[in-house]
Amino acid sequence: MKKETLHLQEKKLIGITTRTSYQNEINPTTAKISPCVARFFQEQIPSKIPNLKNPSVIFSAFTDYDSDYKGECAGDYKGEYTYFIGQEVTSIEAIPEGLHPLIIPPQIYVKFTTDPAPIPQVIINAWQKIWKMSVDDLGGERTYKVDFEIHDERARDPQQAIIDLYIGIM
Repeated sequence: MKKETLHLQEKKLIGITTRTSYQNEINPTTAKISPCVARFFQEQIPSKIPNLKNPSVIFSAFTDYDSDYKGECAGDYKGEYTYFIGQEVTSIEAIPEGLHPLIIPPQIYVKFTTDPAPIPQVIINAWQKIWKMSVDDLGGERTYKVDFEIHDERARDPQQAIIDLYIGIM
């Protein structure tokens, strides 16, 4: 997995959300992300999003972390969080009913780019590596504001997908 640190400007997104947790997601019968992603495509949510910036790019974001977990990583990833799937827009005015805005704040991010692999395993493997990283490995302490993945043209082949993951740090 390639790694680089960069400062990103604010990004405005519109999409759909679900509340879930690490525990929910490790059990296929309680997982909420996969059904949310399926809904995004089955209900053709992209066609309902106004002011699209780049229609071929999908964002998966993780925000509103809420946990008292203070384990080895002193991280909040094992508690509840909001999962968001949507797209970047030029404006978050006049959001259609049932859709939600998300602002990715300007901050420093560590960007990880995966090697090509099948979905969802490529994403699962990347997150498992990130969760094991120390503050030194990451290059800073996680902020737990908004972390996100970018699924672009490199992810079109589900057997050879390349995903960018952005982890907010300070």
